[in-house]
Amino acid sequence: GASWCIARSGASAAALQTALDYACGLGGADCQPIQASGLCYLPNTLQSHASYAFNSYYQRHSMAPGSCDFAGTATVSVTDPSFGSCTYPSSLSTAGGVTPPPPGYLPPPTTTTTVSPNFSGGTTPGFGPPTLDNSLTAALRLPPLSVYLLLLLLLLLL
Repeated sequence: GASWCIARSGASAAALQTALDYACGLGGADCQPIQASGLCYLPNTLQSHASYAFNSYYQRHSMAPGSCDFAGTATVSVTDPSFGSCTYPSSLSTAGGVTPPPPGYLPPPTTTTTVSPNFSGGTTPGFGPPTLDNSLTAALRLPPLSVYLLLLLLLLLL
């Protein structure tokens, strides 16, 4: 059945704050609804905000064992903590699974290390364009389309 991850009532404020910061930061929880303009901002308490963030993290980790602990500050509940217009996700489909990047954001290409082969070794020293690394670095500062066109061009030339 459905389950939610909420903050333990006895957890210290310091421990909750640390866990909340982790969940909303490195943990990748969806913390938009607990921002000042969000549907789950009120009640503006550490307990309430931590519960929302913990649950988002828990659902995004497919309710895996150990994903609702946060150094002992969280616990699994079978009672839906949603209230009013603030809905706590109860399955991956409503939790979003993977955090969508903000509009207009394109992650940097991950192929930079494999795209620039070292031409200096072998029987023909200096073979190939000597400024490949520099031109690639410069190209990475251009809009993403240019990067992909350059990578395509490099692949065709090799």
